[in-house]
Amino acid sequence: MTDRTPMLAAERRREIVKVVRSQGRIEVAAAAIEYDTSGETIRKDLIALEGQGLLRRVHGGGLHVEAMTFEPGIASRTENLLEKRRVATRGLRELPDKGAVFIDAGSTTQIFAELLPNRTGLQIFTNSLLVAQIVAARPLLTCHTLGGRVRSTTLAEVGPVAQRCLNDLHFDIAFVGTNAISFTWGLSTPDPEEAAVKRGMITNSERVVLLTDHTKFAQTSLVKYADLNEIDLIISGTEAEESYRAALTEAGIEMKLA
Repeated sequence: MTDRTPMLAAERRREIVKVVRSQGRIEVAAAAIEYDTSGETIRKDLIALEGQGLLRRVHGGGLHVEAMTFEPGIASRTENLLEKRRVATRGLRELPDKGAVFIDAGSTTQIFAELLPNRTGLQIFTNSLLVAQIVAARPLLTCHTLGGRVRSTTLAEVGPVAQRCLNDLHFDIAFVGTNAISFTWGLSTPDPEEAAVKRGMITNSERVVLLTDHTKFAQTSLVKYADLNEIDLIISGTEAEESYRAALTEAGIEMKLA
């Protein structure tokens, strides 16, 4: 122990954020020595800072959060594939026998589309060219797209044409994805036009199911498109931390683990 005056929690957390932003990461053990405190205290700091979207916790420390406008291309979204497949498989249990179903663009929703049963009675709507390609190959399913500008990053249809189409439609259920889930900010994504389409699919659906892997929790992106209480069910992997599950339960939001 040193003789220096212990830092206040707010001061220590500001210093932690500075380190993460400048060095890209921070380790619990090193921070405990640097700030003359316990590893448990540093872990609590990291939990608080992650909840504010200022860093991402990993085993043994924290990492810098990507810029609010960062968005990986659809072809590069290969992380957590086993978890995403479990989530998508669990999502099938929410699929009605018949009716109008919207499937959002995204890596987990794409896996969900791959798992769809090939049966009559389902009208599948999507803004994703990748999802449309999968669904159109199933002869007993009926596939519809929205039209509009196609984003090269996500291969999602967006813009005024897509939004006008959404305005004239109403769905029994929507399976949506997200870039970020914040317990204070809600659901968000980097692109304003894609956010507007996500907003439309949620507003015009009787039931909304969010399919997400655990890494999207305690994250914030540029454009908010929904509050958490607008989602009827969140399906995520068992990797989701207990603190996130507790926060959702406290907010009255149903969550299922896969």
